[in-house]
Amino acid sequence: MQPVDHDRNDIYDRTSGYCHICHRKLAFTNYGKLGARGAWEIEHSRPQAKGGTHRLNNLDPACISCNRSKGPATTSTARARAGTRKAPLSPEKRRRAKTGAALASGITGGLLGAALAGPLGAWVGGAIGARLGYKANPDH
Repeated sequence: MQPVDHDRNDIYDRTSGYCHICHRKLAFTNYGKLGARGAWEIEHSRPQAKGGTHRLNNLDPACISCNRSKGPATTSTARARAGTRKAPLSPEKRRRAKTGAALASGITGGLLGAALAGPLGAWVGGAIGARLGYKANPDH
């Protein structure tokens, strides 16, 4: 199946451009380019051999090595081999997770800063905590 470009873009964006199995970063322009950095293919979450369809909700981006080594295995089995359990977050879910982490870390940093250095410490601790929380990778 050769997807049209807008389908390919939707599939790639579903995981923010990461392999849904091993979480390696993919390069959108290297679709199907074996040996290229970030090369990827469209992978059937439920394999066609087990009744999987070509519907968009069954298609995910995967690096070529993950896609080809998965074969007819389930996605959870392939992820377990790669040391992951879930697919990377979509751009919207990633933004929400990062904002939530920044808020929680900012509050923690503010409380710690206030306890150690008073009101100024609360501001500094909150700012540092929020920055560190926002930078954290929400997929881990």
